[in-house]
Amino acid sequence: MKTAIVTDSTSYLSTETQKILDIHMISLQVTFGMESFKEAELTQEEFYRKAREEFPKTSQPPLGEFIELYSELSAQHDEIISIHLSSGISGTYAGSQQAAELVDGVKVYAFDSELTCSLQGFYTVKAAEMAQAGADAQTILVELNEMKKTLRAYFMVEDLNHLQRGGRLSSAQALVGGILQIKPILYFEDKVIVPFEKIRTRKKAMSRIVELLHADIKSGDQLQATIIHANRLEEAQQWQEQLKEMYPQVDFEISFFGPVIGTHLGEGAMGLGWVKK
Repeated sequence: MKTAIVTDSTSYLSTETQKILDIHMISLQVTFGMESFKEAELTQEEFYRKAREEFPKTSQPPLGEFIELYSELSAQHDEIISIHLSSGISGTYAGSQQAAELVDGVKVYAFDSELTCSLQGFYTVKAAEMAQAGADAQTILVELNEMKKTLRAYFMVEDLNHLQRGGRLSSAQALVGGILQIKPILYFEDKVIVPFEKIRTRKKAMSRIVELLHADIKSGDQLQATIIHANRLEEAQQWQEQLKEMYPQVDFEISFFGPVIGTHLGEGAMGLGWVKK
């Protein structure tokens, strides 16, 4: 059986990776005023420049785009695994499920990554590699659910205002965080973004995230890791060098918070995620 792999644009996979692994992409959108953009239509610099002037809105892919993509893939595939950002922060996964019921000739399995960005990309790349090796959907899904047990992600933001405006945190949480100048560490719990710890400085927040990574490394697990930044490439590169010196046995890649996730976290956000190899 031939299995197609689909993900959405918040996995922020490079076009090269998509091409090599035959990954099919469906895009979320950001809107400034009356002008809407698919994520890939804006560079990081363009998006964050616009976002400084006007707070954007985000939207999930239209149901019709899911149906069209799945129908096209059904011509040459028996199964589709569609991997999406957490259902707790977007209706994209639900849209995939809806479309799966409306398309004939192919079995579609929607997979909730329960997070987003390059961590979602970890699932997608693994699924695509297995599909290219001939694995069927059920075998791939077993592996993805095993990955969930060891995948960790923590991130920090400059302030809580973007999360509050985007409906991801309460106004009271954002107000208190702003007054106290807190640089909170956040993570996904039960599919939604919640505070993990309250830290007073950016440097201390990043150090605390490294402590959490160290705990998993100390357990003996071989890890693959990703640094994720919101228009802070130089800082991400410096952090990568520090982490490589501390943990040469771990692969640290650099990715980014693109327009949709950047809308909710704000410019300057920084994250670190990892998974057992």
